[in-house]
Amino acid sequence: VQLQASGGGLVQAGDSLRLSCAASGRSFTAYTLSWFRQAPGKEREFVAGVTWSGIRTSTADSVKGRFTISRDNAKNTVYLQMNSLKSEDTAVYYCAAVEGWLKRQSSDYPFWGQGTQVTVSS
Repeated sequence: VQLQASGGGLVQAGDSLRLSCAASGRSFTAYTLSWFRQAPGKEREFVAGVTWSGIRTSTADSVKGRFTISRDNAKNTVYLQMNSLKSEDTAVYYCAAVEGWLKRQSSDYPFWGQGTQVTVSS
C-alpha cells in the first residue's frame, strides 16, 4: 500500500488543522492506519491509530481530547483532526499502515507516507 499525507502547515497555538492520508493499493480495509510524529531531535512517537473497521481507535495521552483519528474506507483515506494545537505539537507527521491489529510501535509498521510538517507558533 502507498500512502500520501497532506494538510500540514503553519498555525498559531489554539488553532485547528486536519491532516489527510490517502492510500492506494489493494486491500485498504485490511490495514490498521496510524499517525506518528517526529520533532527535531526526538524519536518518532505514536499519535493515534484506527483499525480497519474504524470502530477501535487509540490515542496518545499527550493528544487525547484534542486529536481525533477517523477513516473513510470508501475514499481510502485516514484523517487526523487536530484541535487546540500547542507549540509542542510541532513535528513532521507521518501516516503508516500495518496489516491486522492496532500497534503503537513504529517498528511494527512496514508502510509509511512521506510526512507533512506541522508548525505551531506560540
